[in-house]
Amino acid sequence: MNAVIEQRLLSKIKTLSPPQVAQVEDFVEFLAAKWERQAAFGRLLAIAPALEAAGAEPVSEDELAAEIKAARQARKARSVQESPLDATHP
Repeated sequence: MNAVIEQRLLSKIKTLSPPQVAQVEDFVEFLAAKWERQAAFGRLLAIAPALEAAGAEPVSEDELAAEIKAARQARKARSVQESPLDATHP
């Protein structure tokens, strides 16, 4: 990150109340997760031709939805274990 932008952001964050800082942190985490989802999707698309060429069975929408649901539940469980609720995050 550009040092000038970093300083500008830090200056603005220092003026915020603790609840507002918590919201900024939540938003930054949201953006990071969004980028990771997009990167994971790109990796999946990149290997799709190789899977097809190898004769891998296609996955149905229902199977894919079940896998996504299971992954989200596992991530949520890890998140709860790693950071118990605290008073700064409403």
